[in-house]
This record gives sequence, structure tokens and C-alpha cells, in this order.
Amino acid sequence: MSALKSIFGKDVDTTSSTYLGKPTSRVDGPAKVTGGAKYAAEFNVPNLLYGYIVSSGAARGTIKSINTAEVEKVSGVVKVLTHENAPKTAYLDSSHRDQLASSGGAPFRPLYKAELEYSSQPVALVIADTFEAARYAASLVKVEYEVAPHETDLRANMGKAHPPTVTRTGYVSAPKKPRGNPEGAYDAAAHKVDVEYSQPIEFHMPMESYASTVAYGEDGKLTIYQKTQGVQNCQEYVCSVFGLSSSDVQVISPYMGGGFGSGLRPTYDIYLSVLAATALRRSVRVSMTRQQMFSFSHRPEAIQQFKLAANSDGMLDAVTHTAIEETSQNEEYLETVVNWSGLLYNCPNVMLSHQLVNLDLASPADMRAPGAVTGLYAYECAIDELAYEAKLDPLAFREKNYAEKDQNEGKLFSSKELREAYRQAAEKFGWSGRPLEPRSMKKGSDLIGWGMASGSWEASQGKAAAKLVLTPDGKLVVSSATSDIGTGTYTVMTMIAAEFSGVAIENVTFELGDSSMVYAPVEGGSWTVSSVGSAVKTVCQELRDRLFKLAGKVDGTPLGDTKIGDVTFANGAMHVTGNPVKNVTYAEALKAGKIDKLELDTTELPQLAKQATHALYSHSAVFAEVSVDEDLGTIHVTRVVSAIAGGRILNPKTARSQIMGAIVWGISMALEEEGMLDDKVGRFMNHNYAEYHIPVNADIHDIDVIFVPEHDEVVNPLGAKGLGEIGIVGVAAAVTNAIWHATGRRVRSLPVTLDKLL
Repeated sequence: MSALKSIFGKDVDTTSSTYLGKPTSRVDGPAKVTGGAKYAAEFNVPNLLYGYIVSSGAARGTIKSINTAEVEKVSGVVKVLTHENAPKTAYLDSSHRDQLASSGGAPFRPLYKAELEYSSQPVALVIADTFEAARYAASLVKVEYEVAPHETDLRANMGKAHPPTVTRTGYVSAPKKPRGNPEGAYDAAAHKVDVEYSQPIEFHMPMESYASTVAYGEDGKLTIYQKTQGVQNCQEYVCSVFGLSSSDVQVISPYMGGGFGSGLRPTYDIYLSVLAATALRRSVRVSMTRQQMFSFSHRPEAIQQFKLAANSDGMLDAVTHTAIEETSQNEEYLETVVNWSGLLYNCPNVMLSHQLVNLDLASPADMRAPGAVTGLYAYECAIDELAYEAKLDPLAFREKNYAEKDQNEGKLFSSKELREAYRQAAEKFGWSGRPLEPRSMKKGSDLIGWGMASGSWEASQGKAAAKLVLTPDGKLVVSSATSDIGTGTYTVMTMIAAEFSGVAIENVTFELGDSSMVYAPVEGGSWTVSSVGSAVKTVCQELRDRLFKLAGKVDGTPLGDTKIGDVTFANGAMHVTGNPVKNVTYAEALKAGKIDKLELDTTELPQLAKQATHALYSHSAVFAEVSVDEDLGTIHVTRVVSAIAGGRILNPKTARSQIMGAIVWGISMALEEEGMLDDKVGRFMNHNYAEYHIPVNADIHDIDVIFVPEHDEVVNPLGAKGLGEIGIVGVAAAVTNAIWHATGRRVRSLPVTLDKLL
């Protein structure tokens, strides 16, 4: 197989491919549709107890008393754990920090103290021999509070905003220092906008609620079946918090019913289940209710202010972007919100600022495209406003200000086909037929609007390892302690392994979701294919090298003096390229080497010295059409076209599904999702599926996904940039801009609901 050589000295792309780039159905699909896939709350464990969480009814104050007298009369109740009798865990805050915690602050500890940190935090755990008994008994727990004043209103507390004092190491970049003279450029500009945008708190709403099943072994060792995006992160957390050795804790998570960032950090169900299991020396399962899914993480509310300016030629000349977000009282949650405004378009004068306000709420958490989906929603809407001030078509304005390098860092992009994404998406959408002025298109009683936006997301690679086992029957098992949150990790890793090992895909099995496997980072940030996939590629190439050497031991080897570069590895055999009759099967090579089972593992590290000279990002161009009833203000998104420049697309079938799902979520962000706080009591009023609105089938219409060819020899050995996040970035802005084009009304707060248009 001929190949192009990358700067790493490894083949980064191939002129022909057996599996990669071909639409491939999910290898885990049959298990999921037949019920064979087991989730965290479905593992059968003998003598299992059930824990049911009691949530607090106040946002700030102190627990005066917890009366469990009636609870203890319920048949089947084994124990009620509260802050008064819960076993002690690690004392230091640092012992409770997981891999993605901020470097300062105090991570939340359930049942640790009488003080309340936010409404709906767990205040008791009722443990019984059936789930029904635990649930009923939990309703009998009587908690008396001494309520203290609380603050949950971000806008009312903006005067307390402060710059972040801590960092999330290796995860969030601080805004760059100002460049140029943004204030002076703004004052002198021919065209300018001074606007504020806001978005509400949004919640992760995966279909599978969080659950943890702890199997307590006779030797005291714990096997934890957990819904998580990072089994090794959870294992480290449990060991640190409970003073256990890594050999005593195994975390297993083969399947997830959606994660989207909510499972990057350990959720409080694992803490409570391990707390109960170690206290009672029994196996325990703790599951969250749907209402409790609103009590531990969310996309933070954000208020963003912009002062943008362009000269008389429509060239962007000044950007000032300030973002204020909420965080909890005990932790500073950070995400990259404003940096995108300094890199997406050419601009010589830029000032960026990101501030936090501590409120009596649970710590926010990463949600699909954290920071980017927030910052670029607002920025792309403000850019749209500036384009109209300059009397330029929104696409033409973006093309005029196209950036060939990341000006925050002064680096060229490793690859950037955003201009081609603009072209292909605009052509597919029919953008050239769009009138500039709003309220120019109508169909019956509906106003029609077209909007667009750009998107960007980091293309990261982290340290990861992969292990393989090849047996003489031709079966190859590859494993790594990563996760599959529904994105298709099982499938694409199987494809990579088959491609670079030469084993037929039907004979390849990829295993994941077990903390005892070789190292993998948490699955998030669109870095799993880049990181774990690169490790799988490398270990499979090492397998080929090993097999080729073993082939030389075969008596009368047909490969003769052939060099490895002249050999094709396919269908479990090595043959001289162009002459498949001359071949050695893998089974023959193993037999010649007297090997019953060939095991290899490798750790792949990012090539930082090479990558550091470039800016690594994926990009998108999103075009949306909306239909707005002129009398009622009801909005329908009738068409979306999204062109993705995401490097090498390894599996177009699952890739398209990822982007489509992300677009649906972007529409949901634009029109529906809103966590509604009653600030008088500091509690969310709509913590259920009935009132926290998300799309149904009738809300979603035509979606077209385009993958723009993009070759990248820097980003990682596979040339793939990851797709989990880029699909949602820009969607809410495109929809919001289309609503303005339809109606002539700028709605600068999400979601855009009919009351805001009337």
C-alpha cells in the first residue's frame, strides 16, 4: 500500500484505502438494538442493595436536623446515610479533584457537611433491599433547614464579576493580551456595533440517566459499573477519595446512552454508591432520577458584550469581546469563550476579557463544544450585525475578512478549508439568490429568512495507548480504556485496526470502557480519534513489522528477499505487492515463530515540537433557512446546510450522524433550551422533560451535511481532526441570523421564542 509520508515519518494518508473513508455501519449496532448492550444500571450483581438520593430543598443555609424515624420503619430499609453518619473520606480538597477539575477551589463532596451549597444537592441516601422500598422511604425523610440568603441571579450580580484566579491545566487558554488599539480603532471606524448577547443555563439531557453499580467483592475489592466518559478518571478519583489502591478498584463502562460532556468528571452517584458499599460491605446501586439530572452540571449562563468596527471598505478593524459567566461558590469552572473572536477573522485591534461570577449553584460542566458554542453564537450574530451596518452580504463580509492564520498565536493553520466550505455550502443552499434586506422573502403568511455563520473548534491530540492480541485463528483484539458516548468509537477504532493491521474487519474486535485496559484520556474535546486512533494505528503498524520479521522464518518463504515496503498486508496475509500468489499468512508467521498469541502495546504521544508551529482547528460553514409566521411568531427551521472542514473523514456514515445530531442540538439551543431559575428560592423550575424543551421529530426538517476534503499532515498521524464538537458550533448563530433576515428583529437572548418576536 503506497503512502504519503508525514513530518512524523509515518504514513498519514493513503492513496488507496481498504476501510477508511468508506461508509461503515456501527459494529455495536446489533448489541444496542437487540438489548445485548449493558448499561451501568443493568449489570446484575448478587445481593444488591439500592440507594435513593434525597435532594435538598434550599439553595443556601444549614441543615438543622434530618428526621429518619419513619424511614427506619419501612420494611427493607438497611441504612440512611447523611452528613451526620457518613464515613469519613479524604480530608484534603486536592484528593477530591479529578483529572479535569480546576487547579483551585473545593470540589463538591456529597454528605460532607451540614452547610448547603446549592438547591437539589444530595443531603441523604436511603439504602434498601429493593429500589421501590428505597424510593418510598426517601419520601419520608424530613429535613429542617436554617435558610440563609442566596444569590443565583447572574445579571443582578455582574458587579461581582472577576477574572479567573485558577486554571484547568492543559485545557483552557487564557485570553491573549490586547493587540493594537481597539478603542481608538472603534472610535474612528466608519461602521460599528455595540451590542450585548446572552444565553441561559442549558442542561445535558442524555437519554440514559447517571447510575453506578458497585459490586463489593469478598476480598473487599470494588468492581464499579459506571456511566462515565472516563473510566480511568473515575478509578483515580475513587482511589484518591476513599484511600484505595488502584488494584482494588475497577471501573467498567462499555456503553453510554449519551454523555456530551456530562460524564467527563465523576458524578455524585459514584461517590454515594462507593460510600454506601464500603460502609455496608455490600454491593450497592445508585441511580439518578431525571429531575436529579438537573442537579450536578450544566452549560453556564453567559452575558457577552461586543464593540465591533469595520472601515469604509468593510474590513474588520476592531473587536472588543467581554464574556461574563456564572460558576459555583466552591469551584471556578472555566471554558474558552472569547479566544475565538481573536482568531476567526483578520483584525489588527482586539481586546478579549472573560470574567466569572460565583453563585449558589452547582458547578457548571463541559457541554458539547464548551466555550466555542457560547462565544461563537454571540460573536457570529454580532458579526452579522456589523456586516449589515457595512451594507455587505454576511457571507461576503466573512470572505473579505478571511484569516489565513491564528492571530492570537501568530501561527498558520495546519490546514483550513473554510473558504471551500463557504463555497460548497452556499452553492448547495442557494445563497446567491438571497436578497440583502430583511423581510424580503415570503411564502403564504410566513416570512422566510436565510442566515449563516462560521464555526471553529480545536483539533487536539493527547497521550493514549493501545494494546492488541493476535491469535493463530486470524482474530485480532485491540483495546484501550477509552469510551464510546454514542459517537461511533467502537466502529472507527475497528476500522483503523483493520486498515493498518491487514486483518479483515470482520475478524477485528475493539474493546473499551475498562479501567484495567491501557491508558486513554477521557472521551471528549473531539480528541478521541486523534489520540486513541493514532495509538491504534501505531500498534497495528508495529504488528505488521513483527509479522514481516516472522515471515522470514517460514521455510522457503515466498517473500524471499522482498522488503517490507514492497509487501501488502491484507486479509490476514502478507503478499508481494502486485503478486498475491507469493504470500505468507499471519497464521504461518506465528507458527514459524512458535507464538501462540502475539501481544503488543504502545503509547502514542503528540508530536508537540511539530504541532507547536501551527494552529490546529476544524472549521464549519452553516447555512439555515427559517419560516416565521408573521402573525403568531412561531418559528420553524426548514433547512440547514453545514459544510465541515474536519480533516480526514474516517467513516462518513457515523460522521454524518454526528454532525446531524449536533445540528439538531444547535437548533434546540437556538429555539428551545432554557434552564429557568426561580431566583427567590434559587431552584430550577423546569427540571423535567415536560418543561425543559428539546426538539422532537416535528421540529427537525431538511439537513444536508457536506464534508470538505482537507489534507492535514500536522494535526496527527491519521490526519483526522474529530467531529464531536464542530457540528454544533455556529448552528444557533445561523438560525438566529436567519430569524433576523425573516423578521427584521434582532433577538439577542437565547432561546428565540415567539414572545420575543411579537
